[in-house]
Amino acid sequence: MAKSEDNLFAALLYRYFPYWPLFALLLVMSSAVAWGYLTYYAVPSYDITASLLIKDEQRGVNDAKLTESIDAFTSNKTVENEINIIHSYALMKLVVDELNLYAPVYEEDKFKSIPAYTSSPITIKLKNPERAIEYGQVYFTYDSRQKTVSIDNSKYKLNTWVETPYGEMMFTKNKQFLYTTENPLYFSIIQPKTITNQLLNRIVIQASGKLSTVIDIRLSDPIPQRGEDILNELIKVYTKAAVVERDKLATNTLAFVENRIKLVEEELKNLENRVVEYKSKNGAVNLSEQSKLFLQNVGENDRAISGINSQLAVLDKVESYVISKSNAAGIVPSTLGINDPVLLQLLEKLYNSEIQYQKLKKITAENNPLLVSITDEIESIRPSILENIKNHRTNLLASRDNLSSTSNKYTSELQTIPQKERELLEISRQQLIKNNAYSFLLEKREETVLSYAPSAGDVRIVDLAVSSVLPTSPKPLYIYLVALVGSFVVGFVIIIGKELLNSKLLFRSEIESFTRAPIVAELAYVKQSKEISFKEPTDVTIIEQFRQLRVTMGLYGRTFTKKKVMVTSSIPGEGKSFISTNLAFSLAASGKKVALLDFDLRNPYTSAFFDLYKQSGIIEYLNSEIEPADIVRTTPFNNLYTIPAGVDVGDHTELLLNGKLEGFFKYLEKEFDYVIIDTPPLELVSDAYLLTEYCDITLLVMRHDYTPKAVVQRLAETNKIESLNNPAIIFNGVKLNGLVKSLYGYGYGYGYGKKYGNKSYSTKSATSRA
Repeated sequence: MAKSEDNLFAALLYRYFPYWPLFALLLVMSSAVAWGYLTYYAVPSYDITASLLIKDEQRGVNDAKLTESIDAFTSNKTVENEINIIHSYALMKLVVDELNLYAPVYEEDKFKSIPAYTSSPITIKLKNPERAIEYGQVYFTYDSRQKTVSIDNSKYKLNTWVETPYGEMMFTKNKQFLYTTENPLYFSIIQPKTITNQLLNRIVIQASGKLSTVIDIRLSDPIPQRGEDILNELIKVYTKAAVVERDKLATNTLAFVENRIKLVEEELKNLENRVVEYKSKNGAVNLSEQSKLFLQNVGENDRAISGINSQLAVLDKVESYVISKSNAAGIVPSTLGINDPVLLQLLEKLYNSEIQYQKLKKITAENNPLLVSITDEIESIRPSILENIKNHRTNLLASRDNLSSTSNKYTSELQTIPQKERELLEISRQQLIKNNAYSFLLEKREETVLSYAPSAGDVRIVDLAVSSVLPTSPKPLYIYLVALVGSFVVGFVIIIGKELLNSKLLFRSEIESFTRAPIVAELAYVKQSKEISFKEPTDVTIIEQFRQLRVTMGLYGRTFTKKKVMVTSSIPGEGKSFISTNLAFSLAASGKKVALLDFDLRNPYTSAFFDLYKQSGIIEYLNSEIEPADIVRTTPFNNLYTIPAGVDVGDHTELLLNGKLEGFFKYLEKEFDYVIIDTPPLELVSDAYLLTEYCDITLLVMRHDYTPKAVVQRLAETNKIESLNNPAIIFNGVKLNGLVKSLYGYGYGYGYGKKYGNKSYSTKSATSRA
């Protein structure tokens, strides 16, 4: 993992570090922009915070029982609901209207506008803010002596509703005025709905913890005093709204209770009148007591009748005794129950007389005056007794009849009592219900009246709005960090965009993605001289690169048999002639006998390198019967020979098929150690495909930032590269990556910015060492 990270870092370093001047320039520019933004444009912003405690039963906060009994209209609250209420549009709209935030005043600075909440001498209030038309900048001046506001050459007095081109408004002194500014002042008119929504988006309300009922309210504002006023006003309207809602509920409840009390009172009066009327009409004062009394009277009457009957029976016996009784004395019947003293006295007198008569009768004659007197007395007593019995019987019978009548009446009344009791119970039940309702309404009226009493309420202010001492935004470190990151991002975008938008080959990896042919060399970009003739290279980099090419191709091996090397390209201008001539020179410098063939019969650039343009050569050999040795030309360089294209430059593709090439290459293979063949581009003509069978190796040249990717992709898709004999690719003209010379380039990412050797390094010495 560490190795892959190191490789990634190295790849990024090699790819982007050469552009460090671009990144440095972008960093300086972005830092300057950040500094300018912080100095001249950014408006510092402060954090303002406030805290409220919500009495939430679900989280263990509840009113005392006494408070609950006094304030019957305290509702159960939850923190989440109260957060939504505080963060509501309605409450924030009240804050905007109360603080006149729809008409903010600004100072016009050179590069920015600064809120003049504490520097403006006046505030603006609109009479109909909902109907106001928005204005961006309305400049004004204030005359403190005359206490007038001037707008567009019109003067307006303070504390008076005035008509202006911007609506009916009132100018008042700013209560938050702290200092005077020299900058021009202007005010804007914003729809209250707009500023309300802006404040709702800026304000943050949340519980301080999961189990906490404390609500934290946060606001960021450029003016600390304005932010504090906004939060304090929000708390004020929130608590006021709660009190108003409670009082409104209490008022409505009290009115309802009063109406109900009046209605219940009327109903109670009606029920009481019905009870009185019913009792008066039916004599039902107290039915239960009456029924008891009736039962008691009936019993007493029954007992009295029984007594009377007993007395009547006694009277009958006494009467029978008196009527059937002779003068003889006898036992007097029992007079138990007879309370008539006269009758008792008469009976006693009769009894005594009879006793006396019996006594005298035994001792005297019947004609004895005394006996006759007693007999007459007895005879006179008996009628009196019978008369008394008769009268007493009459009285008893009358009493018995009266008692029977009374008992019958009581019995009848007792039979009607259940019905009366049920009817009275129904009326009493209704009366009881109304009495309970009346008592309940009276209790609720008292509770409602008590709810108007001041109480702690459901909300307690923990902290009023307090602003931070230092600005919380913009943060210079953050701004500069953004500038730093932004400069690198822009640099990466420029570099990557430049590479992505480039349709030419830039990286070795792009070639490898299109074809499987090996890349045997990456040759650094060399600025070409305007002279056409070939000169011995003196740049050590070029010499060493071609030595590396020889090593990569294995041309130093003792048993190496691949002597014929064809050099071609996909399109003109990729440097195949440059590579073929320098490769031939490098091989010749190593002591090998090398033949350089110019088979580009249409554009013999290699022939022109050695000043052999339109001299007899390959074309003439193919057209006539001359020998191969006749067209071989020497060069100013040891061991290097060249064969020009010929005189008749043009399209001679058909000549390549006349059968003379085989003998020609056999001669060259016999006479030379290496044969380097320069051919036309593959995309334009087919000469290279005809020559590839006579060659051992085919070097396909692709030039950095020159060869189109589409051409390489097309060659790979059409299998033209695979049709070449032992194809290998040379990535030519690889430029240094970036804006300055460095060790970092394209291809693998390595450039060729260093030389190895002493300062007196020369081509001759390089040649001798080769």
